[in-house]
Amino acid sequence: MKWITWENVGIDRMASAWLIRKHIDQEAVFVFIKKGADYKSLEGIAFDIPGAALSHKRGKCTFCTIVKEYAINDKTIDQMAEIINAADTINDLLPPPEAAGIDLVCRGISKSFKDDLKAIETGFVIFEAVYTQLKENL
Repeated sequence: MKWITWENVGIDRMASAWLIRKHIDQEAVFVFIKKGADYKSLEGIAFDIPGAALSHKRGKCTFCTIVKEYAINDKTIDQMAEIINAADTINDLLPPPEAAGIDLVCRGISKSFKDDLKAIETGFVIFEAVYTQLKENL
């Protein structure tokens, strides 16, 4: 299946792509479009684009929306959702300590790789490592 999102990925799109590939669609193909481009005319599932079914909802990031919509029941994924949401959204709550560091790494990846596909593939390594460590900590 094709999954459509905006180019210039950040933490939410990187993490969401990892989640899609790991828990929803192992054969996912990611398509990156310019910010503001019409995704509705393209074949595929849009994510992290305003107006798409899989995007920010009720103050939560796209990663959280995907977890809910696909009923992913995994305590480690829930913990990751808190971290990613804190890094990607503005709220008054005290963020988990990992949020700033992971966000910094993702911003660096995005700037280091001008190719969004290479950026998310690099992000996959980061998010798999975070998942592995958090799972061990539970």
